[in-house]
Amino acid sequence: MKTTFKELNNIGKLMILIGGLLAVPVGIMPFYPADTIYIGSFLVPSTISIILGIIVGVVFKRKNDDIKFQYTSQDGSLTVLFAWFYGFLTGAIPFVLSGQLTFLQGLYESVSGWTTTGLSVMDVTVTSPTFLFYRSFMQFCGGLGFIMMMIMIIQGKDSMSLYNAEGHPDRLMPNIRKTAQVIFQIYSLFLVIGTVVYIFLGMPALDSLLHTMSALSTGGFSTQPDSIGAYDSASIEAFTIVLMIIGTTNFAVLLLLTKRKFARIVKVSELRFLAILLAIFIPIISISLFQSLYMSLGESFRHSLFNIISALSTTGYSTMGYENWPAAGIGVMIVLMIIGGGLGSTAGGIKLTRVYLMIRILGFNIYKRLSSQRKVNMSYYNTAEGKRSIDTELISDTIGFISFYLIIFVFGGLMITWTSGSSLTEAMFEFASSLGTVGLSIGLTGPTTDGGTLIVQMVGMILGRLEIFIVLIGIYSGAASIRYKLREATQ
Repeated sequence: MKTTFKELNNIGKLMILIGGLLAVPVGIMPFYPADTIYIGSFLVPSTISIILGIIVGVVFKRKNDDIKFQYTSQDGSLTVLFAWFYGFLTGAIPFVLSGQLTFLQGLYESVSGWTTTGLSVMDVTVTSPTFLFYRSFMQFCGGLGFIMMMIMIIQGKDSMSLYNAEGHPDRLMPNIRKTAQVIFQIYSLFLVIGTVVYIFLGMPALDSLLHTMSALSTGGFSTQPDSIGAYDSASIEAFTIVLMIIGTTNFAVLLLLTKRKFARIVKVSELRFLAILLAIFIPIISISLFQSLYMSLGESFRHSLFNIISALSTTGYSTMGYENWPAAGIGVMIVLMIIGGGLGSTAGGIKLTRVYLMIRILGFNIYKRLSSQRKVNMSYYNTAEGKRSIDTELISDTIGFISFYLIIFVFGGLMITWTSGSSLTEAMFEFASSLGTVGLSIGLTGPTTDGGTLIVQMVGMILGRLEIFIVLIGIYSGAASIRYKLREATQ
């Protein structure tokens, strides 16, 4: 009996999808004939992944009921975890087969790409166009997520569970497949517009495409060692700011934008909080740069505006190095990278909504202690879908996530001081960038970075992209499944 793609096991589908994505860079090789020497580096892992995916998909397609794989939240997290780790490993293979990087470096570049972080160990001045494309393409796809891309192609009975397990909070359309398709359409529309505008502003065609991919995915991979600052163009910086804000904005808000529902957009609490943060920190950093680096007021404002939005959106583009920045400026950048971008966007970090809610919760708590009233109404906050109540469950989830995030941040920063021998400030900056999937570097990350530091950063990137609890639940579910099978085998 012929097996359709829809009937395949979900793990097999994901392996086929990732294999197909690995083959995409081959499509630009006709434009760069010298890069055809790398064709095997992509096609070999791509073909193997597709074949293995078909085998796994067919063999296990009718065994779901037997192994009780019913996609609870734990099972969904396990599938998501497999998809991402499989993507990390297979994504590293082209770098290794081509001789571009060692295995650890290739794995680092792959993790940084798929998680839309943007920290890199490659020297872009000697990297071929195909691999420059590959890095940005990974970020573009990683912003969407493997599960969303699979659902976009075909919807199965477990799609909703998997969609939620990957950390997508919004359902833009009644049909989950339609939701994924609408998000992709919005994403693609901005990709075309961004590429065309960049070309119009004087950026080369390939650079335009790759910078748009990385900006929309809040990834930050650049074709230039000095990032956006290499172009020394106010117009390019201004347009990049627009793309970074689009990338860090919730997909549901972007849908409202395409429908021109501006009145609902301005009510969204997350966007209002973003505006407040920018209004507070841009002047502070501008004055700091003006006083410490002897820039003109206009130049300090320009650098402050771009780099603060880059940090807060977790994109990772920069217009200058941070080695000479004042300590206060570095501290602000660390805080902004920890806060991160919009919930339900391609950005990383704690997320604006959670930080906003935490501030509201703290305010309510203080008011309750000062007020004679025993009960305080926690009220509502506004999302793209409308008002949502700040209930006990939301408060517990918010406090739990932020607390865990900060513990990991402190521990990871201390680990980097140990592995790299750097100062605490430098280590905290670099790990905030990793955990927030930002991509900004204070100078610790590069082709000569030691393996221990790369491993710590990779762990941070993975936890940041998959929002910590998905990783923990997936690991717990996998361990529980192994224990169950071992128990059955011994009985």
